[in-house]
This record gives sequence, C-alpha cells and structure tokens, in this order.
Amino acid sequence: MDQVKIGSFLKELRKEKNLTQEKVAEELNVSNRTVSRWETGSSMPDIGMLVELADYYAVSIPEIIAGERKSENMDQETRETAVAMAEYSRSEVKAGKMKIAGSLTAAFGLFIIVSALTMFPSDSSWGSIYATLGSIILLIGVYISARSAMPKRRWRLLAVAACAILLFAAFSISDYIAVSRFHMVPRFRYETSYDSRNPDQLVHKTIFFTAIQKNPGAENETVEILR
Repeated sequence: MDQVKIGSFLKELRKEKNLTQEKVAEELNVSNRTVSRWETGSSMPDIGMLVELADYYAVSIPEIIAGERKSENMDQETRETAVAMAEYSRSEVKAGKMKIAGSLTAAFGLFIIVSALTMFPSDSSWGSIYATLGSIILLIGVYISARSAMPKRRWRLLAVAACAILLFAAFSISDYIAVSRFHMVPRFRYETSYDSRNPDQLVHKTIFFTAIQKNPGAENETVEILR
C-alpha cells in the first residue's frame, strides 16, 4: 500500500470538487492538519473514515486504497464489509473504555472500604457507613465491567448479587472475629441498646449474633458474644 499515492489520489478527488482542505475538514469533522497529512501520505485515515471518504468523494474503498480509479460504481459488498468492520472497531473501543471505567470504579469503592475499616474505630458508626458506601460503588464498578463480558442483563445482575453476598459475608465474618478474638465492638451492628437495670453494659445486635459491652470506656472494658 502506497500512502503517498493514496494521498495524491485524495488530493486529486478534492480538487475535482473544487474544495479546500478547510472545507473537507469541516465536512468530515476533522482538523485541517489531518486532511493535509492524508494528502501528503504522512498518515492514513482509519477504516471508519475510509467509509466516509468513499461516500464523500463517490468512489470505492478499494479505489482509495489503490490510489486510483478502477470503476465508476462503488463495490457495495466491500463497502458493507468496511462498515461492519468500522462498527466492530467502535464496539471494541467502547467495550475497552467500559472495562477501564468499571475497574476504576470498583477500585475506588474498594479503596473507600479499606480506608473506612482502617481509619475509623470499631465503635464509630462512620466506619460502617463509609464501608457500605464503598460497597455500593464497588458493585456499580462490577456491573459496568460485566457489561462487556456478559451481554445478558440477568447474568450481570447475578454477578453483582454474588459480589454483594461475598461482601456481606466478609463484613459479618470480620465482625465475628473482631468480637470473639479481639473483644472489639461489632462494626456492622444494626442496634445498640442500654438497659437501666445494667447501667454498665451496652448490647450490640448484629444479624447473626449479639455482643455485650461491659464497662464501656473504662480500663476493664470487655466485649463478648452473648451465648
């Protein structure tokens, strides 16, 4: 493929229509410099632009690639193939961008979760709030990433649901270990109650267990799972 020959042919086609490079650039929504580089042979139009150039100059794509006219009528089959290839190329680019966007979103959500669990003490409700927010962002990232890999919506939703279950299990297990091994207040509690009959105790309820915090704030503070 002779790029210089192709460029000369594009220049010839432009002059036949008495068009300036500025006018061609405007019509094809590209820069003047791009048109100039095509016509000097220093760069080539991509496949999508070849389709537009063929339509614009009323020639066939093979003629542009060959750098000379071969027939008056455009090869419809070749054009359709080029259009299909251009659409496929755009789809691939879009899918790649979706994967990157999904990965970045999921990574950001994971960063929020890790930050929340390390920055806030277990007895602070902010840790669970930010961890939940990070989980939602992470699941959104998973859904975006799955769009390119899983065409059917129900499979994408199943993937998100599976990730949500894994996150829920991880939070529940980490809470259980924190209380049973390290005697910490459960982070993902849904209720904390106080009984006036036991003023030195707080009761923390989670979905799977109840923890008793004795002497909160004192040196002899303990947190145990209610048997």
